[in-house]
Amino acid sequence: MSITRINEFRAIEGSSALLRDQIILLVPVIESAEGCLSCQLLQSQKSENHFILIEVWDDVHSHQESLKNVRPDVFHEVRKHLAVPPTGEYYDYCHAR
Repeated sequence: MSITRINEFRAIEGSSALLRDQIILLVPVIESAEGCLSCQLLQSQKSENHFILIEVWDDVHSHQESLKNVRPDVFHEVRKHLAVPPTGEYYDYCHAR
């Protein structure tokens, strides 16, 4: 069964568009990684500085391996626009019985 990775990003005040544009550039890189089933970037309607990146993967290992596909300078560009370090967590699907 697949897993979901939910990542949270908070932009520095006034940098939301710059952060959004940097993360948007990452989406096709993530989607093309082996084991990625989907990737969506969402921006909060309440706070334009708050973003969620939802990734669905075959497994945790596939996600972790995909990080090797992202150039270090891309991570650096993203970090320049963050108010706080990003957070992320893996989730399993729960189904009603």
